[in-house]
Amino acid sequence: MIKDKIIKKIKKLGRRDERYKLLVHVILLSGVFWMMLPFIWMISTSVKELEQIFTTPPELFPTSIQFGSYKEALDIIPMFKYFFNTFVIVFGRLGGEIFVSALVAFGFARFEFPGKKVLFIVLLSLMMMPYEVTMIPTYIFWAKLGFSDSYLPLIIPSYFGTVTFIFFLRMYYSTFPKALEESAYIDGASSWQVFWKIYVPMSKPALITMGLWSFMGTWNDLLGQLIYINSSDKFTVQLGLASFSSITGGQTPYNALMAASLMALLPIILAFLFAQKYFVDGIKMSGIKG
Repeated sequence: MIKDKIIKKIKKLGRRDERYKLLVHVILLSGVFWMMLPFIWMISTSVKELEQIFTTPPELFPTSIQFGSYKEALDIIPMFKYFFNTFVIVFGRLGGEIFVSALVAFGFARFEFPGKKVLFIVLLSLMMMPYEVTMIPTYIFWAKLGFSDSYLPLIIPSYFGTVTFIFFLRMYYSTFPKALEESAYIDGASSWQVFWKIYVPMSKPALITMGLWSFMGTWNDLLGQLIYINSSDKFTVQLGLASFSSITGGQTPYNALMAASLMALLPIILAFLFAQKYFVDGIKMSGIKG
């Protein structure tokens, strides 16, 4: 009799647990829908006729699907040329931001030197300084060097490291057991070999995560590119989208604009899908362990 009661209670708890999981999944799915709604609206608008975009009440799904807006977007702005220009900046920055930041973080994590704590506090204080504070003096500096209409002011600073990346990688490297490098030093390895052959391979997920952040940050950087790039033949994707309305004389074809915006998003989506596994692992390792 007691055994039957216990079995009934277990089944009842199991059903309650299943209902709770179902409720959680429904709430999460509804949240995902609302978060995805702007993206869904952008896709829907890109394949609508221009007249249907302004109907009242708004219609989420098009009555007829047309892809002419994508061709129109390519006719208005040279997207592929802007893609190439943006990739020049992205890959120009990527190596500097990741490699130099990892090297500096390794130095902070594993070497003792006078003023180390003070320098690290200064580094942390730079994280709290918004870009707008240094924007004007930095522009004046590059303009006096004659680089005001080029990609160099956007690329060269990355080879001095990125504060956020240095901070996260330093915290990540501090979790590595010292026995690894001590055994390498006993075998005659130099500090460079320890960094390149031990730390870099072991921090692959974190480095790929930083690379994804760098890619997304550079790809979406409208303000920096707007300040330094003036010639239309040097425009990036973000500058091309920002100039869409002026090119069309204020009569913006919003279906073509949404089509261009969707094309601009594709590299970021593909990069995230490619690096998703490493991104999740890097977040866990740099966040939880740090």
